[in-house]
Amino acid sequence: MSESKLLYKKMTLEELVVLSQKEDYKALEELIRKIQSDVYATLSYLLKNNESLSDLTQEILLKIAKNIQSLKNPKCFKSWLNQIITNTYYDFIRKKKNDFTTVPIDYNCEHTNFELKLEIPDLKTKPIEKCITAECEKLIKNAIRELPEAFRIAIILREFQGLSYEEIAKTTQSSIGTVKSRISRARIKLQEALKNYI
Repeated sequence: MSESKLLYKKMTLEELVVLSQKEDYKALEELIRKIQSDVYATLSYLLKNNESLSDLTQEILLKIAKNIQSLKNPKCFKSWLNQIITNTYYDFIRKKKNDFTTVPIDYNCEHTNFELKLEIPDLKTKPIEKCITAECEKLIKNAIRELPEAFRIAIILREFQGLSYEEIAKTTQSSIGTVKSRISRARIKLQEALKNYI
């Protein structure tokens, strides 16, 4: 690995954003590489099925690359990214509702950095533990996908993206009280749905 590539790998998201805004394309490439698994994981919980997952992930990453100059404060990158993910998801849902030919008949910037990366295997675990972990992840994902849309978005932004209540309220254009209520009700529904398994 070249020295310059290693240098970019060690940079924070904020540093990569600043360089990307100065048209440093290697920094932009590294920024996209660092966020793509998070974007994919977030969408995998939002979408009811996986058929549009890759396309939407690519669409979001393209929007990031094209619009990085418009971000006023690099410290707000995570919030800005989540706004783009949420807006792209809403656009996708609206298009699905309006496009009857494609719908199947059965159909603030400070936050913790809690992330769930489903595609990274834990090489230390034994095969049986891997199976149990994979099964648990599948059960949790299915339970989240069954939540009403407003609850699903709120709980994903809070638990997987680590946004504050204020950031979620801004992203979903809701009041903080509504956000807290949705998250509380989502947690209750998830506990109920998973009580026999976890």
